[in-house]
Amino acid sequence: MEIQSAQKSHAQSIARLIMQAMNYDCCLYFAGPGNTLDDFERVLTGLVLSDNSQYSYKNTLVAVDEDGEVFGVCVSYDGGQLHSLREAFVKAMKDNFGRDFSDIPDETGPGELYIDSIAVSEKCRGKGIATKLLNAVIDRARGMGLPAVGLLVDKNNPKAEKLYGRVGFEYANDNTWGGHPMKHLQYVF
Repeated sequence: MEIQSAQKSHAQSIARLIMQAMNYDCCLYFAGPGNTLDDFERVLTGLVLSDNSQYSYKNTLVAVDEDGEVFGVCVSYDGGQLHSLREAFVKAMKDNFGRDFSDIPDETGPGELYIDSIAVSEKCRGKGIATKLLNAVIDRARGMGLPAVGLLVDKNNPKAEKLYGRVGFEYANDNTWGGHPMKHLQYVF
């Protein structure tokens, strides 16, 4: 398994893994009544293909096997760019589903490389792929000169929180996202 920068050709695989990270109920919430997971996947794939979206392939590291199949993703970006990167998501939701999410609370801010989404395919879990992705993002933040890497973890997901703790993430504060109580964890240099 190799960690590398994502390519446009990985877009659909990236979108599917981001949806897994978001959880499917959340995806359906964003798509709204009368729309399906397939509808959301189509729109999210477009955002992954975009150059200026928080979900852009340019913000994504992938774990690929020797055949180039994507088994893990980690989407991260400079938290100080959240508002400009989020504009594409807000526009896509409005254009495709008639839903306005311009008032989503900020989950990050300046001073951290924010891990927006991390997911590993079910058949590859437990093999250290998430740890490799996290370490690659930490290296990326160092290279960018940012003082920290941050993420949100659902308070009801102790398994994920334990993984982040093993890598060196520590509790920073409480937060909420999508109505779920979350913990903001940071890896500080």
